[in-house]
Amino acid sequence: MRILANDGIDPIGKKILEDAGFIVDTIHIPQEELALRLNDYDAVTVRSATKIRQALIDACPNLKVIGRGGVGMDNIDVDYAVSKGIAVVNTPAASSHSVAELVFAHLLNGVRFLFDANRKMPLEGGTNFGALKKAYAAGVELQGKTLGVVGFGRIGRETAKIALGLGMNVLYSDLFEGPKSLTLTLSGGIQVEVPVEQADLETIFRQADFISLHVPFTDKPVIGKEEFALLKDGVGLVNASRGGVIDELALVEALNSGKVSFAALDVFDNEPSPRTEILTHPRISLTPHIGAATNEAQERIGEELAQLLIENLKK
Repeated sequence: MRILANDGIDPIGKKILEDAGFIVDTIHIPQEELALRLNDYDAVTVRSATKIRQALIDACPNLKVIGRGGVGMDNIDVDYAVSKGIAVVNTPAASSHSVAELVFAHLLNGVRFLFDANRKMPLEGGTNFGALKKAYAAGVELQGKTLGVVGFGRIGRETAKIALGLGMNVLYSDLFEGPKSLTLTLSGGIQVEVPVEQADLETIFRQADFISLHVPFTDKPVIGKEEFALLKDGVGLVNASRGGVIDELALVEALNSGKVSFAALDVFDNEPSPRTEILTHPRISLTPHIGAATNEAQERIGEELAQLLIENLKK
C-alpha cells in the first residue's frame, strides 16, 4: 500500500509506517495535479495547505484513508468522504500544548510591546533610546488579570492551564457544559486542582482583560463590529484558531480607536496573502500560522498519524 504525505510528515511517523510495510512518498503534488495523481495512493495525509474536496474524492476511488496532521479539518469534506467509505482521521491532541504556548508568547509580547520594540529598536535604538524607553514604559502584568477562553476543547484547556499557572483568572465559553476546575501538573509531578468558570460569550466580552479564541471556522465572525462594542476597554485579543473568527477590518478600527489595546494573529482571512492593513498595523503581533510548528508537536503528530493510518489501512 502507498501513502502520500502531501504536506510532509515527521521522520518518526514515516519510519513507523515504513516499518509496518507501507510505501510513503513525501513529495508535494500541487493541488491542481492531485486529481490526476492521487488515485495511485491508498491514503493521503495533509496539513492545512492541501484541500481534499468532493470533486477530488470522486476522482480517487482507490483512496481509503485521509489523515489530517493537526486539529481542524476545514480543508477536507469530511462528511462526503465518510459517505464514500473513506476513513478520515486527525491528531487533535498532539499540537495542543504548542499552540497554547504560542498564545502566551503573543500575550507576553503584547503586554510589554515587544512586537513594536523589535521593529523600532534596530532603527531608532541608537539615536532615540530615551523616547523608546518612555513609549514602552506602561506595560502590564498578566498575573491577576482575567483571560477569556472562547472554545474549551483541548487547545483551549491547555491555554487555560498556562494562564492559571501564571496566576490569571480564567473565564471560558463552550457549546457544551465544561469542567469547574482543571488539573495542573507541577514540577516533581505534584498535581493541583484550580477552579475555572464557564460563562456566556457576552459575559466574557464584558469582563475579560484578554481573550483567546479556539473555535473552528465559522460563517460569521465570533467577534465582529457589534461584539467589539461589548468588549472591555483596552482588551488584548489573540487568534490562533482560524481566519475569519475575528472581523479583521473591524479589528483595525477597534485598534485605531483604542478599544483594543493590541491584537495577536497567527491565522488570517486571506492566507497566504494577509491584508496589508493587518500586516503593517503597529499594534498587531504577527506569526505566519505556526501554532503547531514545534519539533515536539511535529513528532507527536507524525507518530499519532502513523498509528491511525496503520489501524485503518489494516482493517
